[in-house]
Amino acid sequence: MEFFARVRLPVGPESLQDRLTVASLPQWCASIDSVLEHSGDHGRIYCVWGAFAVERTLILGGVRFTLPGCPNALSWTVTAGLPPDPDSVVIHCTINREEQDPDFVETLETFVADWRQAVASAVWA
Repeated sequence: MEFFARVRLPVGPESLQDRLTVASLPQWCASIDSVLEHSGDHGRIYCVWGAFAVERTLILGGVRFTLPGCPNALSWTVTAGLPPDPDSVVIHCTINREEQDPDFVETLETFVADWRQAVASAVWA
């Protein structure tokens, strides 16, 4: 399953890569309660689904986060400056299931909405 959100902002990929770190995740998503530990691009978070290892990877246009121990292979990207809409930040979340429990799907939709809200509300100067 895939979930998308878009924010019209003139933010560059470098700004996303500089600010979206494992340590800062709770600032960017209300569904992530806390960072339990972190070291560079790796750590453990406590979120709406429980405690998970998290990994951060710099990608073309921004950042990808993955939860390698998640039974649904949850990952999400936050990218900017890419076609077809280079003036938007795109939040893209995926799981490795075509169907899922409606309550879980609702938490994923909220997760993406939380990211959208934080990105839209941030000061990017």
